Amino acid sequence: MKRLLIALAVVLCGGIFLISKMQTKESEVPEEVQWVEPGVVEVALDALEEETQPERRSKERERPTVVAMDGSEELLVFPDPDVDRVRRLFDLGNDQLPIVETLVYHSQVPWLKGRPAWVADYSAHFETSRHFIARSLNRSLNYFKQDVRDGDRFNVFRLEHPIRFYLLVDISQSKLWFYYHDLTTDERVLLKTYPVVLGKKRLGVSLTPVGKFPLGDRIAIYKPKTMGFFRGKKIEMIRVFGTRWIPIDVEFEDDSFPERGYGIHGMPWQENSEGILEEDLKSVPRYASDGCIRMRQKDIEELFAIVITKPTEVEVVQHFEQAHLPGVEKNL
Repeated sequence: MKRLLIALAVVLCGGIFLISKMQTKESEVPEEVQWVEPGVVEVALDALEEETQPERRSKERERPTVVAMDGSEELLVFPDPDVDRVRRLFDLGNDQLPIVETLVYHSQVPWLKGRPAWVADYSAHFETSRHFIARSLNRSLNYFKQDVRDGDRFNVFRLEHPIRFYLLVDISQSKLWFYYHDLTTDERVLLKTYPVVLGKKRLGVSLTPVGKFPLGDRIAIYKPKTMGFFRGKKIEMIRVFGTRWIPIDVEFEDDSFPERGYGIHGMPWQENSEGILEEDLKSVPRYASDGCIRMRQKDIEELFAIVITKPTEVEVVQHFEQAHLPGVEKNL
């Protein structure tokens, strides 16, 4: 009997021990599980910027806002990069822009006495470059041939329609937006968008200065064998500046930019495999100049012909949204 009681006691104690162990295991938390307070997550700042910044910028660029000249905000849609209203400046039909008119050439005109009027006279009187008139006369991109006879038709800018041109350069996209600003209606019209090459990056910043600048007067046309001085050396200018040079009047309050001669010019020319001098467009990077704005030959020659007789301002910004465009957008 005594042995039986001892056996029952052993069984009872073992059962109690097993039950207590099972309850303990159910209440334990595995070591690999870590509890985090709800709603509080620590993320490294660098990781946060890398993961969220592109998405945020993308959303900003969907609805860019620019500040108008009067301080009010204007909501813009990014301009169509393929728009080309420049051709309508030279159109002799019903599709021409309202800032130009078509003339019929006559050598005898009421605004010039004592001698026949030539293309240069029409150019001076109507504040329209001879290159502009030549393109209109020739119906082509020939900016030099200016042969004219009575009855020929060509376009000039309207004297009764005062305008100025506005060039907006976006460093981040390496693009130039070309506008005209109608001073009578305070409307601006996008004429064309051009790809450009800008200043090399130094410490992550382009050498092309940011700000608003007027175009200068000392324009130049370069042809093969036209010589000049660059950085103290006599050179063939077309090898550095292409066929056109339009200076930009940049003034600095400090010495942040050591190069002082800024402008808009063409791509450098080099000799090809056959020894012929031609525009160098091979593998052109977006940031390669010493601060100037480079354009393809056909683009700089087009821009040159249009703007050199009118007041023109250049605004250079890091991003399009930072622009302070004049007037109100007009879609013609």
